[in-house]
Amino acid sequence: MGLRSAFIARMLIALLTDIHGNREAFSACLAHARSLNVDRFVLLGDYVGYGADPAWVVDTVRTMVNEGAVALLGNHDAAIDGSDEEMNSIAQEAIRWTRGQLGMEQRAFLADLPLVHEEGSVLYAHANGFAPRGWHYITDVMEASRHFGRVDAHITFCGHVHVPMLYHMSNTAKVGSFSPVSDNDIPLLSTRSWIAVIGAVGQPRDGVPAANYAVFDTARQSLRYFRVPYDNMTAARKVREAGLPERLAQRLEEGR
Repeated sequence: MGLRSAFIARMLIALLTDIHGNREAFSACLAHARSLNVDRFVLLGDYVGYGADPAWVVDTVRTMVNEGAVALLGNHDAAIDGSDEEMNSIAQEAIRWTRGQLGMEQRAFLADLPLVHEEGSVLYAHANGFAPRGWHYITDVMEASRHFGRVDAHITFCGHVHVPMLYHMSNTAKVGSFSPVSDNDIPLLSTRSWIAVIGAVGQPRDGVPAANYAVFDTARQSLRYFRVPYDNMTAARKVREAGLPERLAQRLEEGR
C-alpha cells in the first residue's frame, strides 16, 4: 500500500519521544499539541529514566493509549524489567531509582509495549528500524545510510538521540542531512526517503532547554518541529529532591 493510499483524510499526528519522567515538559507539550487540535498522538518511547515523575508519566501514557494513542518501547522502558548493564552509570542509577517508583501494573504496561509500529509506508520506532531492540543511535549519515539500506519505508520517525535531525536519501541513494528549523513546515518529498529524528520532550541535549516535539501533516506530507518552554527549574529541583544525580538536574537547566 502506498503512502497516499494509507492516509485517506488529513490527519495531524503529534510525535513525542524521550519524556524521561519529566512531568512539567510532558504536560507543556501535550497542552501545546492539543491547542493545535492534533488528531492523534504517537509516543516513541523512553517514558522513564532521568526524571523525577516516572509514575505520573507512565499513567498518563496508559490513559492516552486507552484513548487511541500509539506508544512504543524505549530502551529505558525496557531496562525497568530488563538489563541496564549497557547504560552509563548515571542512567543506571536513575533506572534503579525508577524501579522503586513504579507499581506492577505500570511495569507490566511498559513491558508489553511494541518496538515498532507501521502504517502504510510510515515506520515509527524508538531508535531505528533496522535493529530496533539493539538501540543503535542514528547520529550521522553513515548510520542513516545503514537504516535506508535495510528498511523499506518512505518515512521513519524515531527518537533516542535527544537532538532533532532530518536525514534523506535520493532515488540515486545519495544520503544527506540537516537540522530542522522549529515552527516551519518541512516537506517530506515523495522523491526521497526520510528519517525524522524527533528531539526529546524531557531532556533536550542540543543546547536549548525548551522541550521538543513535532507534528506530521499526513495530507501535506510535511513535518513541523516545535520548541515548548516549560518550568524546567521546577523539574530540575524535583530531580535534586529525589536524590538523583546532580548532572540530570543540570541537563534540564542547560539543555545539554
